[in-house]
Amino acid sequence: MHARLPSDSRTLAFWPFDWSIGLAAFAVIGVAVRAIWFTPIEARQGPAQQIFYVHPPSAFVGIYVGFGLMALASAVYLWLQDERADLLAESSGEVGLAFLTVALVTGPIWGKTVWGAWWTWDARLTSTLFLWFLIAGYLVLRGAIEDPELRARYSAVLALLSVPLIIFIHLSVYFFRTLHPMPIVFKPSAPSLTPEMLTTFALAFLAMFILYFALVRARYRLALARAQVEGIL
Repeated sequence: MHARLPSDSRTLAFWPFDWSIGLAAFAVIGVAVRAIWFTPIEARQGPAQQIFYVHPPSAFVGIYVGFGLMALASAVYLWLQDERADLLAESSGEVGLAFLTVALVTGPIWGKTVWGAWWTWDARLTSTLFLWFLIAGYLVLRGAIEDPELRARYSAVLALLSVPLIIFIHLSVYFFRTLHPMPIVFKPSAPSLTPEMLTTFALAFLAMFILYFALVRARYRLALARAQVEGIL
């Protein structure tokens, strides 16, 4: 006998795309058009510099926003035992991993062109790759445990373990010599980008955040529908 979705859950499960997805698509396409056709190319790096409008925003949104919300929601679950917080942590972690994957793919392409190396095992790159495996393990763990309560509890603990690693990744450029420079883009005393580039860079951050919000929103709605079918909520 097959379980039936509630009337509202069927809509959530099969039609997760709404206005936020359309807004995200518009924002991403708009930034791409601006970056390619209306933003000057950096003199020394050439066209490869265009990756700059994808790589840092993807890394920032994936690590700080995606995994940050995952850890926060996991802490809320351990405190309040609210299954919705666990579902939000799962959704944010999954979307955050997609953004971090984009960052790890675009980074070596940019690095090979600019620095002459696809990859170096420096502190930031190595710790970021380790974070990718940690979050992938978090998602694998969620699929390996059938008991909802145990799954949520163990996953929340693993999610919180990512917090020290995120802090280390952020501080790694200050403590170690890495290919990544220290943050200089938004320093008013020493601007490193032309106004056109800086505007495109800021819009790229905004577009990535809107895309993250839309994907997490859709993923969370699907998670709620699944939890209702399984009788968790």
